[in-house]
Amino acid sequence: MLPILIALGVLILLVVIVAAMVIGVYNKLVTLRNRYQNAYAQIDVQLKRRYDLIPNLVETAKGYIKHERETLEAVTAARNIAYAASKAAASNPGDATAIKNLTSAESGLSGTLSRLMVVSEQYPDLKANQNMMQLTEELTSTENKISFARQAYNDSVMVYNTDREVFPSNLIANTFNFAAAELFVVDKPEQKDAPKVSFT
Repeated sequence: MLPILIALGVLILLVVIVAAMVIGVYNKLVTLRNRYQNAYAQIDVQLKRRYDLIPNLVETAKGYIKHERETLEAVTAARNIAYAASKAAASNPGDATAIKNLTSAESGLSGTLSRLMVVSEQYPDLKANQNMMQLTEELTSTENKISFARQAYNDSVMVYNTDREVFPSNLIANTFNFAAAELFVVDKPEQKDAPKVSFT
């Protein structure tokens, strides 16, 4: 009878240890997932600020760049596409497709903003406009904040993805459907730079 009680006690102890380990790993994965989602929220704040600045920039430029209507329309269209992609990604930062769509839309927006800045260089009155100078300064600052927020997000995603792939966390992650998170990476080297927005 004593050997049976000892075996039963050891079995119960093993079950408690395994359950504690599963709970600990599960809680850690939840914490890491919440961290990268919060990091994405910081990107989202800066993207919204950027999207709010762009219409003001376009309106200011409109008065000076009358012959560049298609450039202004392209910036507005790219901004709207990026804004829609941002809303989709914000609703679920863990959705790899939404993050990829946002990355693509942001690349397109950066390209059209760069074209706007190149075109605006040809208009000295626009470059000297106080409102335009202030907007471009704010946009440059926002671009820098987006870069820092994106770096923090990618760091959080890397820690989360690494943790969900290592043993024994991978067993818990697969059992409870902790999907891999997508990095927010700009693919082309020329797109890694913030758009040039200086009018000096």
